[in-house]
Amino acid sequence: MREQWQHRFIETNGIRMHYVEAGKGPLVVLCHGFPESWYSWRHQIAAIAEAGYRVVAPDQRGYGRTTKPNDIAAYTGLHLAGDIIGLVEALGETSAVIVGHDWGAPVAWYSALLRPDIFCAVGLLSVPYTPRGPVSPLTVFNMLAQGGKVFYMQYFQAEGVAERELEHDVRRTMSAMLLAGSGNAESAWLGVFDPNDGFLGNAETPKTLPNWLTQEDIEFFIGEFERTGFRGGLNWYRNIGRTWELTAFLSGAKIRQPSIFIAGEKDGVLQFAAPAVAALEENMPGLKRKLIFPGAGHWIQQERAPEVSKALLEFLAGL
Repeated sequence: MREQWQHRFIETNGIRMHYVEAGKGPLVVLCHGFPESWYSWRHQIAAIAEAGYRVVAPDQRGYGRTTKPNDIAAYTGLHLAGDIIGLVEALGETSAVIVGHDWGAPVAWYSALLRPDIFCAVGLLSVPYTPRGPVSPLTVFNMLAQGGKVFYMQYFQAEGVAERELEHDVRRTMSAMLLAGSGNAESAWLGVFDPNDGFLGNAETPKTLPNWLTQEDIEFFIGEFERTGFRGGLNWYRNIGRTWELTAFLSGAKIRQPSIFIAGEKDGVLQFAAPAVAALEENMPGLKRKLIFPGAGHWIQQERAPEVSKALLEFLAGL
């Protein structure tokens, strides 16, 4: 099936975007998170294309074979949504369903809020929609870490610090992150640590891969980040405060399109974003399903590929 997938490039919002495309029919755009790529959707690309849809999974700004602007300020939520809006238009489409995992979830919700005329339905994986609040998220992060510890999004703010740590041994970085965030970890990863220990702490490369990740899969991720580094993806975090400042006009906005939320029971995000998960029905009046898969972690569309694909196909069929 993968040999039928097309690797293409398109100009959008001032950047050159690489994307993978498969199938024909109504457009479905799949937006990845950190530290990932289009490849994170390999299972869903096949399933959704075979069901009669045109599937497009891009390397987003700063990732893979897509442009990586040097200016940190070029990675705000408005830039990222603009990239996807431009992608849909450049593809010659006027309507699309957008699905986002991890950081791809905010891209999906900003796109849906800004252009409801284009994005007719929304899928969020792992990260629940969180309406813009009255206080900058950077201030909120200070409340998540106590006793001299730091929340990982704070740690990522200083340019160069996380890059040096994550790029020192990309194989260890990717292996440790994929395991620590998954349902295979002994406990949910909450992202709070002693800054002296670094983001990875004493994490070790697993001796055996979990059953949802093949050697081919992890080699792909390792190869991508050995080639590109992590700066592009980290710059998304460095614009959290700037995006908040730019989006006062979205305060309290609700996502009214038909929507679905999918996450893993052991995903640490569900703990530090618990209020947002509880408020999804209020903040997303069009929510059709809220699925929490037992035993699964953060990399939900890879860990529970058949179940996630089935849920998304049922959601699409009901539109």
